[in-house]
Amino acid sequence: MARATASAAILAAVLFAAPAAAQGASPWFPIPDDAVYLTGDSWSSSGVTYRLYGVQACLRGTDFTNAHGLKRDCGEASLAMLAALARDLRPQCYDAAESRRLRTVFVFCLASPTKGAAAGSRIDLGTALISTGFAFAALKPDGQPVHTPYFVAQLVAQRAKAGFWAFADVPDPNAIILRALRQEQSGALPATPPDAAKKP
Repeated sequence: MARATASAAILAAVLFAAPAAAQGASPWFPIPDDAVYLTGDSWSSSGVTYRLYGVQACLRGTDFTNAHGLKRDCGEASLAMLAALARDLRPQCYDAAESRRLRTVFVFCLASPTKGAAAGSRIDLGTALISTGFAFAALKPDGQPVHTPYFVAQLVAQRAKAGFWAFADVPDPNAIILRALRQEQSGALPATPPDAAKKP
């Protein structure tokens, strides 16, 4: 099965996930120092995969051409930005939903910096990634945003040519995933896409 199809399945699982708060889980927790970053929107810790709700990272194996004319892996750049922001902001995360089938917990993460220009404010990690242009607003299979505020942040980043939007050949992961999903639904076998799977 194509890897982009796996991402589409995960995206669909977000829509039908059970609220974790209803299951009595502790509401806030940090991203641990020993977390293993899997993609630009997910990490694992203690055998559990965590994914930022409503965020879609660039896919590994898709390239963009940077300002120096060099090809760079978009997924690796997304991953590096998530790791850097998590290290610098030290956010606390909240279980938004859980997919037992995929053994994935979907989370929102907020940071409250105590130093610098952002001191005293609350920063949403998903918004930070998307508004700087290093992640995208995840879309449902029908093309609508999973979380509308993230889509608005993406439009602002796109207009400002922030992050990946500064490069003409940015590989939009949503377009790749939705195209693979449509091909699967139509019965056509898609070509093997880049690493679109959010796997542990």
